[in-house]
Amino acid sequence: MIKFGPSGNCESFYAEGYDHTEQAAEFVKKRGLECFEYSFGRGVRMSEAKAVSIRGAFAASGVEISAHAPYFVNFGNPDDEMAAKSYGYVLDTGKALKLMGGRRCVFHPAAQGKEARETVVYRTVERLKILRDYLYLNDLQDMTFCPETMGKSAQIGTVEEVVRFCEVDPVFTPCVDFGHVNAREQGSLKTRADYARILERMLERLGYERVKHFHVHFSKIMYGAKGEIKHLTFADTEYGPEFGPLAEALLDYQLEPYIVSESAGTQAEDAAEMKRLYEAARILRESGAASERG
Repeated sequence: MIKFGPSGNCESFYAEGYDHTEQAAEFVKKRGLECFEYSFGRGVRMSEAKAVSIRGAFAASGVEISAHAPYFVNFGNPDDEMAAKSYGYVLDTGKALKLMGGRRCVFHPAAQGKEARETVVYRTVERLKILRDYLYLNDLQDMTFCPETMGKSAQIGTVEEVVRFCEVDPVFTPCVDFGHVNAREQGSLKTRADYARILERMLERLGYERVKHFHVHFSKIMYGAKGEIKHLTFADTEYGPEFGPLAEALLDYQLEPYIVSESAGTQAEDAAEMKRLYEAARILRESGAASERG
């Protein structure tokens, strides 16, 4: 089943008097949403008791929780000691997430630095093979680890690169941040066909079963010559991308991803709007099909 939800707690969460993660499960469910992404962006610092408490709250509400690994993961770093830290960041996130009852861990793949891009991409692939081995050794192979498409040209993480990373092992599934793709490609996502080219690329390389429930980040993002500048809200009318054409493309290919809103402060509201747009497109399509049969 396709799922929609926010990344972290939005402004209205605090405005309504909520203040801790366990309450996010109820907050999300009350809005008709099905998932929530917790960020360990600045480091994995959570007690086992807290993780178990979060697990109970989300299990009771029937809301699925995912997690984002620390932002400073970089498997392209030429320094092996720094790479070892990146293994640790992802493993620590996976272990904490497992205690929280979640199964999807998103991480940033790499930064290019001063080396040739292909050199860094190749190194990242080799490091992800090592990460794969660590994941199996730590009994995390039943979870899904999602390298994310990135929004700046100096970052490793085009759609093609992320697909290549996921070819390493089935434990990896793409996280496509369509706002990042749009920013990196200077406003490339406008039509259903624009989204379809991305979906088709993943399907051709990874197959339907691997892609059916892929991970999605979505928000409008301001961009410049080097890509992403900052996240916006759906209220912005200058920058894209728009979700409607993606909803149509997902229906075209019968895909049911886990969709996370990363809007700036209105994550829950914009997640609900994406769900509304998707349901409207689905109902319209089903009614059209019924009319044709009639």
